[in-house]
Order: sequence, then C-alpha cells, then structure tokens
Amino acid sequence: MNYVALRLGYDGSAYHGWQRQHNALTVQETLEKALSRLYKEEIHVTGCGRTDAGVHARKYLANFRTRGAIPLDRLPLAVNALLPHDVAVSGACAVEEDFHAVFSCTRKEYTYYIRSGGYRDPFELRRVWYRPEALDLDVMRRAAAGFLGTHDFAAVRSVGTNVKTTVRTVYEFAVEREGALFSFRIAASGFLYNMARAMVGTVVYASIGKLSPEDIPRILDSGDRCLAGPTVPPQGLYMTDVRYPGAAGRLMEG
Repeated sequence: MNYVALRLGYDGSAYHGWQRQHNALTVQETLEKALSRLYKEEIHVTGCGRTDAGVHARKYLANFRTRGAIPLDRLPLAVNALLPHDVAVSGACAVEEDFHAVFSCTRKEYTYYIRSGGYRDPFELRRVWYRPEALDLDVMRRAAAGFLGTHDFAAVRSVGTNVKTTVRTVYEFAVEREGALFSFRIAASGFLYNMARAMVGTVVYASIGKLSPEDIPRILDSGDRCLAGPTVPPQGLYMTDVRYPGAAGRLMEG
C-alpha cells in the first residue's frame, strides 16, 4: 500500500464546501472521482479542513492510500487532466502510514479580503466581500490583537460540529491595507466552525463602532456568541497556509 499527500488549490465558488455531501457538489467528491478514475480503484481522500460553500484555498493538503504506483512527480499533471479548471493539484509526496491531513497538522492559516468604499468590482463578486463604508485600519488592528494567544474561542464559533474543546491558540492576526483592499490573515493551531469569519466580523464591528477593541477579551471570556460580531460571507475567505513536519511540510513550502 502506498500513502500519498497532495498539495492543491481551488476556487470554491462552484462547490458546497470541501466535505462530500449526498445532494451537493463538493471539492472532496470532485477530487476523489478524478483519483479513482486515474488509479482505477476507489480512492478516499482526507482533507486538512472543512472549508464551507464558497470558500477558496490557495494551499490545501489532502492524503489518501492506494495500491497503485503512479510516479509522484507525474501525479499532479495526470490528475489535473481529469479535474475541472477550478481545482488543481500542484505537488505530491509519500507520507507515513499514520499521517493524517487534520491530526498531523501543526498550524493553519486563513486570509479574508474586504474591499471598502468606492464602487464594487463585479470581477470580485465571488472572491472578495464588498462594504461601501470606510473601515478604520488602526481600530481593526487593535481589535485583532485581542484575539492573540490561547483562549476559549466559543464566542466566535458557529454551532454545527462537535469538538472536544473550543480552546485554540491564535499565533497571528494581521490586518493590512492596499488601497481599498483590506486583508485579514489569521494563523492558529486550529479553527472552530466559522471561527475565522466570525473573528473578521468582530473586528469589522469594532471599526464601525458597534463594539470596542477593548471588549475582545471580555467577549472571549464570556463564551457568548451573541456578544461578538457577525459571521462574514464566505466568498472572501481563503485557506492560505497549512503546516506539517517532515515530507508533507516540505511539500507545502513556498
């Protein structure tokens, strides 16, 4: 048996998230069908995270096992020939039998994009969230700093999945601006359901005066989802980095 990890990216606009579903098209199903056709056996892939409908991934890792022996340097081109143009594999490597895309991961990163003020760009409709009002960069940076460290993040979690603990560590929450485009980059040990989108919604609420940056520690301590900001729309969210030890880590570099 061979154990393989793939590096891939996808535009999530046409998909109902990563995870296979009975009645909707997903990235997992699309990748599994292509790999199964290529290897001529049923392939099941494990993805590094459950991205929601409309969410994108610039860097994503999935692993699978197979009896097949396609050379790994040729695998990306071979599977890409069977994939739609909005999903692409960019690398492959061999991993250990106990490797797991979720549990072997040491750090994940999401980046969210908002265009603020001016006019909306129709070409960004499925890739950036547009807000007509101006946003305050300094206020949002102060609010973002309140999320750093190890906390119980239940206050920025949507109900939907069962987890053993809602405690996570946020290593970075960087808010940057280039013209009218704002980026919100969050790196953490892991993410709860809709956690990244709720964190962005909370710092936006601080920018428009619906809460204070100094409220963030109190909101986290409360565990009350009603005290935090809204969950922003999915189309502005991208998985932008995922880290591992060993061969999978080298695969995801660059």
